[in-house]
Amino acid sequence: MQIPALLRQNGAYTPTLGLEEQQVREVARLMGPRLLGVAVVELNFWVNTRLASLQPEGSVASIAIAFALMLMPQAAIAQAIAIAAMPTFSAQVALNKLDEMRVSLAASLRGALLLSIPASIGLMVLRVPIVALLYQRGEFNARSTQMVAWALLWYAAGLVSHAMVEILTRAFYAQHDTKTPLLVGAGAMGLNILLSVLFSAAFYRLGLMPHGGLALANSLATGLEMIGLAVLMRRRLGRLEGKRILQVVVQAGGASLAMAGALWSWLSLAGGMQVWVVGASGVILGGIVFAITIWLLGAEEARGIGGALLKRFRR
Repeated sequence: MQIPALLRQNGAYTPTLGLEEQQVREVARLMGPRLLGVAVVELNFWVNTRLASLQPEGSVASIAIAFALMLMPQAAIAQAIAIAAMPTFSAQVALNKLDEMRVSLAASLRGALLLSIPASIGLMVLRVPIVALLYQRGEFNARSTQMVAWALLWYAAGLVSHAMVEILTRAFYAQHDTKTPLLVGAGAMGLNILLSVLFSAAFYRLGLMPHGGLALANSLATGLEMIGLAVLMRRRLGRLEGKRILQVVVQAGGASLAMAGALWSWLSLAGGMQVWVVGASGVILGGIVFAITIWLLGAEEARGIGGALLKRFRR
């Protein structure tokens, strides 16, 4: 994209890395721990893949597909919120307005909780029709669907934790701190490896598909990582508006339980229907039930979103 403009300079340009600039050196300093953090995650996934390769055929593909399915709502919810909030966090830190950053961070966490809790429960309940709808054809048979759905059940249980970690990590980055998320993440991933071995063996002894233990280990380790980051951030900011966050958890949890009840009833009635009808209708039904319930429960965030949508629709 920059080549045409570069050609117009008629050679009056000297390539440079800009290492004499303090801001460039700061970026390099912050980038190092972030790259190591990515490496730790990849190493952990490599270990899980290695453990899955020792399990029944199809386990490796099952955990890969299930993890990707869990990441889809995580990316749509948490990454979208985190990317949008990051410039605000950074500006507030630069202006030393930590009280305003705390308010912004708490609002981001509440919004992510409002959306990730129903997404987690919805994936757990509708896991089989969703996997069948997306993948079951050709050599991907009913057993393949069951194996992926089994892993998705346990990965989906950690969706909320993954969402919270995404936002909390960006809050540390805004404070020019990439070491703390690295250290907490490395500890969590080390624990994940240990739990993967223990849970896989426990699942096997219980007569369950052992690759589900790998997914459960990931969800539990990520949950502990979320707690660690939240505690450390709370110490820095003094508080995180815990009561309001807990209120959203209770409201979203209650609405999600109502949604789960409706979905279970739908699955019991739709046994003989086409899988695409079951899956698509279940998603729509779940969304409607959750939206109505959370509105009736008076969730401030839900009413704010509803009001914004209504205002745009009227325009």
